[in-house]
Amino acid sequence: MDEQTRVELEAAVFRRLVEHLRGRTDVQNIDLMNLAGFCRNCLSNWYQDAAGEKGIELDKAAAREVVYGMPYDEWKAKYQSEASAEQQAAFEKNKPQH
Repeated sequence: MDEQTRVELEAAVFRRLVEHLRGRTDVQNIDLMNLAGFCRNCLSNWYQDAAGEKGIELDKAAAREVVYGMPYDEWKAKYQSEASAEQQAAFEKNKPQH
């Protein structure tokens, strides 16, 4: 497989993942973190990092809008619920130690 095709496939997979997460508003970020070790915010941070590596200035709000499909505060108001004690405990137990 040539490099251009690989990049195009990876981009298509990223877009599909983002669309999937946009459709699964019932899945909270803390659940993603607890199960997979990353969440929508991680994706937006990685997007921002990739832009920076290409010399493109992209702030956190703009990167989050790419992933969430709307301003982050709007998404939180519509879809984010309060984390349960169990979710918080699992997050504390599993969070990466940097």
